[in-house]
Amino acid sequence: MGKKHFFNLKTLQGGIERNLAPGVDTSIFVGDQAMISVVRLEPGSVGKIHSHPEEQWGICQSGHGIRIQDGERVAVKAGDFWLTPGGIKHGIEAGNEGMMVIDVFAPPRQSYKTAGSGFSGSEK
Repeated sequence: MGKKHFFNLKTLQGGIERNLAPGVDTSIFVGDQAMISVVRLEPGSVGKIHSHPEEQWGICQSGHGIRIQDGERVAVKAGDFWLTPGGIKHGIEAGNEGMMVIDVFAPPRQSYKTAGSGFSGSEK
């Protein structure tokens, strides 16, 4: 798009790229008070259990899978969204068609402000 502060879910141009796990990649867009992480999960891929102090909202944009949160496994599909309070252990497993999840963090996660790999935080 070319304009400052405007982005597109199809191109993800201008995001900070991170590989979170095999088959799990994200493009991160950082603001002053919040950040958006657009996560693409290949079919059957797994985002391992971890936690961080920031509040996190997740939106399943496409596909389906299992959200693991505080020891509970919940089936999610396109259109579902959820809140993960800070400090709660969580992860995700993509279904057979993969999925795209939009995560919103407040405040921004320090470990996501740079390109690289891994979830960081307290992983288990």
